[in-house]
Amino acid sequence: MYPLTILLLSLLPIAYGRIDPTSDLHIVNKVISPDGFSRSTVLAGKTAASGSFPGPLIAGFKGANFKLNVINSLTDSSMVRGTSIHWHGLFQSGTPWADGPVGVTQCPIIPGQSFLYDFKVPHQAGTFWYHSHYSTQYCDGLRGALVVYDPMDPHRQEYDIDDDDTVITLADWYHTPAPSAGIIPIANSTLINGKGRYPGGYPSPLAVISVRKDLRYRFRLIAISCEANYVFSIDKHTMTVIEADGVNVQPLTVDSIQIFAGQRYSFVLKANQSVDNYWIRAKPSNSTAFSGFDGGANSAILRYQDAPIRSPNTTQAPNSNLLLETSLHPLVSPAAPGVPIVGAADVSLNLDIVADFDILKFIVNGAVYIPPTVPVLLQILSGAKKAQDLFPVGTIYTLPRNKVIEVSIPGGTVGAPHPFHLHGHAFSVVRSAGNSTYNFVNPIQRDVVSTGGATTDNVTIRFTTDNPGPWIFHCHIDWHLELGLAIVFAEDVPDVAKFNPPSAWDRLCPSFDVANPDGNLA
Repeated sequence: MYPLTILLLSLLPIAYGRIDPTSDLHIVNKVISPDGFSRSTVLAGKTAASGSFPGPLIAGFKGANFKLNVINSLTDSSMVRGTSIHWHGLFQSGTPWADGPVGVTQCPIIPGQSFLYDFKVPHQAGTFWYHSHYSTQYCDGLRGALVVYDPMDPHRQEYDIDDDDTVITLADWYHTPAPSAGIIPIANSTLINGKGRYPGGYPSPLAVISVRKDLRYRFRLIAISCEANYVFSIDKHTMTVIEADGVNVQPLTVDSIQIFAGQRYSFVLKANQSVDNYWIRAKPSNSTAFSGFDGGANSAILRYQDAPIRSPNTTQAPNSNLLLETSLHPLVSPAAPGVPIVGAADVSLNLDIVADFDILKFIVNGAVYIPPTVPVLLQILSGAKKAQDLFPVGTIYTLPRNKVIEVSIPGGTVGAPHPFHLHGHAFSVVRSAGNSTYNFVNPIQRDVVSTGGATTDNVTIRFTTDNPGPWIFHCHIDWHLELGLAIVFAEDVPDVAKFNPPSAWDRLCPSFDVANPDGNLA
């Protein structure tokens, strides 16, 4: 075992570009060419001059109070200029106004103004991320990693290094700005840690991840994609999964991981191969222009210290041990809440999803979700109490406090598999895609689940309503969310009505209504 000192040193916030829990986060337009193609983008940076893709890593420790002042300096009218930030996977207990989704918990921040997201992370630790939650803005670049470290991590004896350089982001990249890209565009390339290549393009530099032989690395894999899911692997190496979506799991060794938009996994890699270069592969779903690896597409490089500076010549062995969601089990408190019988929750809900090609919208249980101009949180604070009083009508579901909720989502709908994300909670996946059995004993707990692509799928989740707030439940394919594939759970409305957001939050909607910065894109 390597000294704990190595691990502790690796956790110190010393890396260039990292943002601490108390910081400014500038949102800027900038022309970049991460795959060799230049385009204007929407980026986050520690300063106005340092906007990057992905955005800077935001990192803190369990128990921290995050105070992130988001400053909007956007000017490019070919993309939306209002903005908001969602801190994906963080529960925002007691601070729903800091959750970020426009139309649910806030109005957009207009150019020239700022908003302080002030929230605490008392009990969570693990791998998260942040992104715009306004229209399809994050597809234009506003996305980055967020890590909450736990000094008492129960897995800490299983790895030696866990730092900024062990975060791996997977992103689909588009050459056309999102507002003019079409309803569901095809990505031009895959970016791994912000670098990639597209078919027919210049062979741009690929991301290089460096390791030292015989050390054990905790890699934090984050799918910050707008649509694509990936099968991730590293030639000649296995991966031991220890975390999924901020939940510690019993260690499970695999040779490949399918990861959907919004999901995260931590895995331990032992650098136990010969000193050399090895291909890192992220095979995208067919929502990307090219899914192979020729010319370094969909790839990065794992480089051992002292290996020659060159491209790998390794070949991909058949993946025979793909991660199965049903094989993941929480390290603690594994049981799903409620009576272990299908349909025996306090509230059971089935989502009937239909794609209406006449209006180009998704319809859920007969209703279309369109983000309201008055956020759901503001509606509740203004006196609305019942589902029929909240709009969009038919898309808001009021839930009582401290009850067990069961949601089932049939698979095989248009555009499936859909990765559904619940704000404000993690949930127990009692039935996973590709599986017909139910597990109430020790199902994986996470905050993004794939609904599956088969009509025989019926993914089912459970959670407890212990966090008052309006929480959106939506497909994390951002193009699908824009087409209305979402509902909102208004959880414990009486207690939500008692919240007192900061005065700066009160000013967001009036400011946006007056400025109307995105009226040209309507």
